Amino acid sequence: MIHPFQDGNGRVGRLILFKECLSNGHVPFIITEELKMSYYRDTCLTAQDNYKEVLDKYRIKY
Repeated sequence: MIHPFQDGNGRVGRLILFKECLSNGHVPFIITEELKMSYYRDTCLTAQDNYKEVLDKYRIKY
């Protein structure tokens, strides 16, 4: 139960991500307002491509 809030804004998840980046030697990042739409678009398109691979694997039409 990483995110106990119903509003789904992801503050706790982002804080954990930031801490994990620091703990594992990665440079933390912040998605600024200018990058938000491309971040959402790229993330959604990647997730969609991954899902299509699963559908293709099981020969499910979409």
